[in-house]
Amino acid sequence: MRLRTFALAAVAACRPAGAAPAPASTPIDQRFEPVISYLRSQVDSAFPGAVIAVGRHDTVLLLSAVGHYGVDDPRPVTTETVYDLASLTKVIGLTTACMMLVGEGKLDLDAPVQRYVPAFRGANKERVTIRHLLTHSSGLPAWRPLYIEATTRTVAFAMADTTPLLRQPGDTFVYSDLGAMVLTQVVEGLTGQRLDAYLDAHEFKPLGMTSTRFLPPSEWRNRIAPTERSQDGTIILGTVHDENAWKLGGVSGHAGLFSTGPDLARFARWLLTAWSKDSGRVRGFTKRQDIPPGSSRALGWDTPSENSSAGTKLGAHAFGHTGFTGTSIWIDPDKDLFIILLTNRVNPTRENNRIGRVRPRVADLVVDALTPPP
Repeated sequence: MRLRTFALAAVAACRPAGAAPAPASTPIDQRFEPVISYLRSQVDSAFPGAVIAVGRHDTVLLLSAVGHYGVDDPRPVTTETVYDLASLTKVIGLTTACMMLVGEGKLDLDAPVQRYVPAFRGANKERVTIRHLLTHSSGLPAWRPLYIEATTRTVAFAMADTTPLLRQPGDTFVYSDLGAMVLTQVVEGLTGQRLDAYLDAHEFKPLGMTSTRFLPPSEWRNRIAPTERSQDGTIILGTVHDENAWKLGGVSGHAGLFSTGPDLARFARWLLTAWSKDSGRVRGFTKRQDIPPGSSRALGWDTPSENSSAGTKLGAHAFGHTGFTGTSIWIDPDKDLFIILLTNRVNPTRENNRIGRVRPRVADLVVDALTPPP
């Protein structure tokens, strides 16, 4: 069965009858009081506000908001607040697109990137495969200031394609936004659609993710959490925080998605259901690849490791990702559990790195809350 067909069946199994919206909030189960209390203690320290969603494949157990929109916006955050997902775009959007295209037989993980992007040229680049891009082992550098160097989306992609490798393919893990930009071109070339249009038609709409998109419209502005204060003193609001994604017109596989807790809960429930029913595709994408040896990376996704944002109590099959703006998602099929944390920790400045201690603590508190006493 092709993944696309399976995915739509899984979507139908996941969402409530009649495609009713996910609950705006859930009553706070007493078991989760330590989680909420801890998050409240981090308001105005690690972030202005946060939304947390916890659940299983068939239900949302916790959906709650704490804090306020921003340092200059005292309005209380709600569970419908929209957050800039930053690098969660890589897994919610780009990786899922690749998974569907592999399932349709259009994308070969072990094919050279040049098969799909002929402009991907330079020394040793003929050896770089799609799998290398998804595991951040292509040899590409992490980043370059395309927002300064490029004039258009097309020029930015061309610069990403011609950036020299720093390492031999498969030899070294380097978390690379440039690799995700190249992979964006792979998806767009195979589908004939810009990434946002493809994902909207093939993922977001089928899953009922009505508050997930690139380039949020102006009518969303009042419920979007602000991010960083720019050099001119203005706060970034409703525009992607990542500078290179902004240069790419706000649409790229490495950053640019905006979403809410309820929408991401839908996505997580779908993946948990798909993982339990699918012996190949979903499990293959979320399994550690060991490229290079010792790397914690799956295909697009990360897996728990020492000092991971996953905390210390998730299982061997868990997978997840983080976003620079203060977002994270972890999914544990063995525990039938997802943990989503959305914050705007970069408001007013990216120099606030306290989210690094919050993520693993929240994950551990959630597992503790769901673990029966001995």
